[in-house]
Parts: sequence; structure tokens; C-alpha cells
Amino acid sequence: MSSTAPEARFVLVDCAHFYVSCERLFRPDLWQRPVVVLSNNDGNLIALSPEARALGLKMGTPYFQAESLIRRHRVAVFSSNFPLYADLSARVMTVLGQFSPEREIYSIDEAFLGLTGNEDEAWAERLRRTVWRWTGIPVRVGIGATKTLAKAAQSWAKRQGKSCAQIVTAAEREAVLPQLPVAEVWGIGPRLAPRLIDLGLTTAWDLSRADAEWLRRRFSVTLARTALELQGWPCLALEAIAPPRRQIRRSRSFRPAATDGKFIASALASFAVRATEKLRQERLQARIVTVFLASDAFDDTQPRYAPVASAALPHPGSDTGRFLHIVQRLFQRLYRPGIRFRKAGVILAGLEPVTGRSLPLDAPAERSELMTVIDAVNRRFPKSLMPAASLTWLRRHYRPRYLSPRYTTRWHQLPKVKAR
Repeated sequence: MSSTAPEARFVLVDCAHFYVSCERLFRPDLWQRPVVVLSNNDGNLIALSPEARALGLKMGTPYFQAESLIRRHRVAVFSSNFPLYADLSARVMTVLGQFSPEREIYSIDEAFLGLTGNEDEAWAERLRRTVWRWTGIPVRVGIGATKTLAKAAQSWAKRQGKSCAQIVTAAEREAVLPQLPVAEVWGIGPRLAPRLIDLGLTTAWDLSRADAEWLRRRFSVTLARTALELQGWPCLALEAIAPPRRQIRRSRSFRPAATDGKFIASALASFAVRATEKLRQERLQARIVTVFLASDAFDDTQPRYAPVASAALPHPGSDTGRFLHIVQRLFQRLYRPGIRFRKAGVILAGLEPVTGRSLPLDAPAERSELMTVIDAVNRRFPKSLMPAASLTWLRRHYRPRYLSPRYTTRWHQLPKVKAR
């Protein structure tokens, strides 16, 4: 192997405090105020503005534990508005596509771009300004010789309070990596970081200097690749085409905990409807159905109970009716009267693309035309055609208290501007 890493450049664009930025976009009065976004059912804090962090609020904290602090400091609180976040994410990704034909959408608020020219921090600043001007979402940009170094550059920019940084040359690696804790390296989780620190690998620079073969034998080939990437050797290519989906999961937490079997069964029916809608939307079929329940892990007055049951279909499908029947059957196997359940969900796995090949004679009929009509109606009039089994959940489930309007996806919730 040559001692000189090949010339290559990757860019990571990260939307800064994305959920908070989406909420602030239509509320300019919030730009200097602390803001938090809550998870489903308003359970935990999942997004914090820098002002909220400065107050001592932390990610993952249950809302009820932070509520007094939030009220005392007049923190703006929002329930998760995922349709709004998804729409604004799509707009950001569209803008990024104009800066590079090679684009990997890594998550709702991050994307990698592939570059081969002389793009530098001035180019990154132009990108940042363009995204801000066209979408109103602030972003940070990291440029690196590898994807891992691009991630490190973005982390370094965040630490320095800058909007962009780059780690491409050997000199830049030697200047930045010794100051970056190993726990902040992409792919180094909270379990692995202490083990590396115990071995003296406390910084990203230490990890980059470790022998890749030793890391492979002691830990994994993934960590060995991370070390090579930190040295400037690209081991991870851009994934312009998203890898096939492995499963579709729909679940919710109950607030308060639920004991009523009819209510929980109705919730699972609603989850099955949404999961099969997603199947058809992505032109997929599923072979495996899983149902899970979970009691309250923090309730010491009852034993912990978190059962899971699965069923395999002889032939893949996406007909909601088939899956509803299976989900209800699995639920009856798991449910125990008197247990206070905090969470329930449905998982569809064994996913396959829909093909034109004919099914065996013993395969159940797929009512594809009926499903198409139902999906079209529900897109136009959300939740207008739902099975009777889900109605109890739709009437009684917890509704977020702090939900902002869907400014960009609902006509009747468009922002209103008054001119004087």
C-alpha cells in the first residue's frame, strides 16, 4: 500500500438543530429563545436549541422531569411535527443536489456529497448561504478526504462555533484530530469509546495511528476501516441509491399506560394500517409480521413484561386485511389482563419488491385495486377510510399538546401574512 492517500473529497452537510430550526422557520420570534421538541406522545426531549442546552436541559430527558425548568425559563415547547420536518428536509436535499451530482441522503438532516474538484471552505460557505436563502434552514458543512473525516470536520466546526471546516491534507489531520475526542468519531458509540480509552486511544488522532490489522483482530473490521478513513484512505463509498429497506415499524407509547385490551388491540390495528400503507407506497411486500408489547420499565409495582410474537406468511403480500387478521391473532397470544402496558407496535419484515410474476394457486388473493383506492382516498382525506378495529384508538389516543401547524403540507394551515 502506498504511503500517500489518494486525492478525494467528501462533504457532509448537517442541518443545525434541525427540528428546532424547522419550528423557528415560521416563528421568527423564537430565534433567540430556548426551544425544545418532544418525542411522540410528548414523552422525551429529542431536540434542543443551544439556548435550551445552556439552561442545563439534556436530550432524552422525560418531559415531566424537565417541565418545571422549562416553565421557569419560558422555554418554547413543540410536539414532533414530522410531516413538516420531512417536507423541509426534502427541500434542503433538493438544493444540495444542485451542488453535486453525487449525493447520499444519510438521514433526515444529513447528506454526503461527492467532490473531485478544488472545493474548499469558500465553496462550502456559498453552499451554506444558498441553502439558507432558499430554505431558511441553517447548515454546517464538513469537507474531508473520506466520509469519516468529513464527519470529523463537521464535528470540529460545531465545537468551534463555525459553519464549516475541512480535514483534507495531512497537516489538517495533524492539527484537528488530536483535539477531537475518540467518542466523537463517527461510528464510535458509548459502549466502544470507554474500551478504546482504556487502551490509550483517547483521541481521533490516537485511533488513526493505531494498526488497522490489530484493530480488526481485537475489535472488528468496521473499526479498522474507521482508522484507515481517519488516515485519509477512503473505505466507504457514497451510496447514491439507498439500500433496500429491511423492515417497516409502527409503534407508539401510551400515555398514561394502558390496560384495556380493546384499546391496545385498536392501536395495533391502526399501526398495521399505517405499516401496510407504507408497504404499498414503496411497492414492497412483507413475509413476516411481528407484534410487541412492553410494560412500564419504571413501574416497580408490577413485574416487567415485554412479550414479542411473530408469524411468517407463506406468500408475501401488502393487503391490509390479511395483516390485520394476523396482528389481532398475535395480540391475543401476548395480552395479559391487568398489566399496565406503556408501548406497543407492529413490525413488517422479510420485505420484497412487488414483481409481475404470478402467484401460486394456493396464495390468498391480494385486493390490490381496492387497496389503491383506499390509499388514494386517505391521501386526499387523511384517516377517512379506516377499519373498524382501529376506531377506538383513533378516538381515545393521546394527542400532542404542542403541535405546530403543518405550514407546508396542508392548505388550510399555510402561514398567513397580514399587510398594513
